[in-house]
Amino acid sequence: MTDAPSKPGRSLARIATIVAIATLISKVIGAARQMTSAAVFGVGPAVGAYGFAYAIPSFFLILLGGINGPFHSAIVSVLAKKERSEVKPVIETITTLLIGVLLLVTIGLIIFAEPILRLMASGLFISPEEAVRQGIDPATYAITQQTRLIAISQFKIMAPIALFSGLIGIGFGALNAADIYWMPSISPIFSSLAMMIGLGIFALHLEPDASSSANALLGGQVLAWATLAGAVAQWLIQLPVQWRAGLGTLKPRWQWHHPDVRAVLKVLGPATFASGMLQINVQVDIFFSSLIPNATAAVSAWSYANFLVMAPLGILSNTILVPFFPVFSHLATSGQWDDLKNRIRQGIVMTAVAMLPLGAFMIALALPIVRLVYERSAFNTEASEITASILIAYGLGMFVYLARDLLVRVFYALGDGNIPFRISVVSILFNILFDFLFVKPFGAPGLVLATIGVNVFSMVAMLWYLNKRLKGLNLKSWIQPLAGLTGASALSGLVAWGLWTGADTVWGSHGFLLLLINVSIATLGSFTVYGIAAKQLGIPEVQVFLSRIRAKIPFI
Repeated sequence: MTDAPSKPGRSLARIATIVAIATLISKVIGAARQMTSAAVFGVGPAVGAYGFAYAIPSFFLILLGGINGPFHSAIVSVLAKKERSEVKPVIETITTLLIGVLLLVTIGLIIFAEPILRLMASGLFISPEEAVRQGIDPATYAITQQTRLIAISQFKIMAPIALFSGLIGIGFGALNAADIYWMPSISPIFSSLAMMIGLGIFALHLEPDASSSANALLGGQVLAWATLAGAVAQWLIQLPVQWRAGLGTLKPRWQWHHPDVRAVLKVLGPATFASGMLQINVQVDIFFSSLIPNATAAVSAWSYANFLVMAPLGILSNTILVPFFPVFSHLATSGQWDDLKNRIRQGIVMTAVAMLPLGAFMIALALPIVRLVYERSAFNTEASEITASILIAYGLGMFVYLARDLLVRVFYALGDGNIPFRISVVSILFNILFDFLFVKPFGAPGLVLATIGVNVFSMVAMLWYLNKRLKGLNLKSWIQPLAGLTGASALSGLVAWGLWTGADTVWGSHGFLLLLINVSIATLGSFTVYGIAAKQLGIPEVQVFLSRIRAKIPFI
């Protein structure tokens, strides 16, 4: 927005620094939240039910309330160059429309909570006769039914998140369009804090017992109310900043035909549809996870393992993807096709440099990592084992996950969003097929294996289109570095496993301190061996990747 001059010293680098610091703080507090939840509930019915009940509210938070979500993107794209005096009526009109629509959605979610959950997670609603036919033992069936009741209660409590998600998204977009970045970046912290406060009060004063149905129900409701409180806090915390900046209030306004309102809505529709497609696979996974006999523990463990993967993946994806996107765009715009093809190869190889050893490390040390992060109080050995099995599956697919994202950005640089969109539509069908094939024999890890299968399909399909469009990618030149890095990663994984096993044999791993020492020794040895082996391969991308990491972490 242009009614006020930019602040001195404001730059893209400074903005990136603000966002990076706030994101790091948010990640740390998010980790503390996950660890608190694991300690209080383990993989019991309260957190298992939450995995099912939160699927729809989180869908709205990501779709509407997320930074870079449709609301954020639509508002920024239309209003960033407007005067603030012009923005206020637009924001207030969109807010009025949004409240009306999402209030109806919220009421519908509350009224139809049970049938919606029955559709999303049919495995929670099987009859006693069907349970007997499937060979589900009575104890497991009782936990499933308890999970169903808790999930319905949680779903109703969290339904208003649909409304607040839209308000959060509008606020994010308005503040970023006004060159205010710190508040949107720190607001998710308040959601984690609300959750930790709720869990802390429950743990300290109610002394939850995993075997108590009443405490499980109450604990589940605490999770839901704390999540709702966090969403409300995210919205409320940005309101004063938004109002002081003159970016609209809650005053009802009905200027539906305002050209900027129509422009925002025109961008919002396709953006919402495209982003929604990405969330459909999550809903498919939730449905199939409910069919696992011990669905309660499976969904809980899936959530804990997913967090362990997403934390390092987010850091590495920013290191690799963010610098490459403008390079791809420049080369595509200027028609430098040979250079573009070389950069695509460089991006893929750098992805392998980072993700292959990380995957091998997670496979080798899955159980010690889970024990170190989560195993305390209610999170017992059994919970660690099921979470570790899922983490191993994630390790197998680390490379293709990030490689697929890199190739998507190549298409965007080429100005082609249609091919990735078509592939994502077909991927939904593959996800359904792979879930059907893998969940029954493999249980919770099968959900991750299905996702890996989808990512492999997407990656291969995009490479085929790019090879055809760019008249050859010289894929044969990729084989040697990728094979070498795979071998170096496998060696590093074996070293990690050997060092861990040796240390555990010599002095054991009982207690947090010994566990930390053993994991640290295995980690240091693993990545040292990988670094030496990778350098011997003579791959230029290894040095490029290390230089970027050193730029972010100077003491490496």
